[in-house]
Amino acid sequence: MMNIAIDGPAGAGKSTIARKVAQKLSFIYADTGAMYRAMALYLHRRGISPEDGEAIAKTCMEPEISIEYQDGEQVVVLNGENVNSLLRTQEVSDMASRSSAVPQMRERLMELQRKLALEQNVVMDGRDIGTVVLPDAQVKIYLTASVGVRARRRYLELKEKGGDPDFATIEEEIAARDHRDMTREVAPLRQADDAVLVDSSDMSIEEVVSHIMTIISDRTGI
Repeated sequence: MMNIAIDGPAGAGKSTIARKVAQKLSFIYADTGAMYRAMALYLHRRGISPEDGEAIAKTCMEPEISIEYQDGEQVVVLNGENVNSLLRTQEVSDMASRSSAVPQMRERLMELQRKLALEQNVVMDGRDIGTVVLPDAQVKIYLTASVGVRARRRYLELKEKGGDPDFATIEEEIAARDHRDMTREVAPLRQADDAVLVDSSDMSIEEVVSHIMTIISDRTGI
């Protein structure tokens, strides 16, 4: 199987780029966030409290979660069930946010993500995919952009949604997030030794996708 890992800081456009690269390659886009939500849905259905770390640690070992194509649509599959339409409720969001802090939950999801990568050609994005989750990925990309550029992208996104954001505050929050991600004890954000650095500060989405496709072709011949 062919595995493409895309890591980088918050706001670098990893998910958008990973989805487009996966589409061009006809690979699975391994939406790790959706897999966490599917696990949260399972926990919610079992009546597990998000405060009960012991029960979460035990129960998260039970379900099988994967991603596949069904009738041309990419779907998240929980124990054989397409749960795409059930992953965005407030209850699932709350459970996903709080249960993800349980170490066993992270270990179980990593196991499921690795299983998916063994069975499917995948593009997977995150902060520790190339360094921890898929250290043997054939292609690793470290996608970044300056703090100022990432803050401006977020600022414009919030403006388009009708908000009244403060640019300086957004910039401070992104810089603080970078520091937390890069200094956390477990799987800190860093560029893998064999990853290719792609700085998207002065590139459009299409230019980034094209550049990454060239890197993939150079590395793999596909």
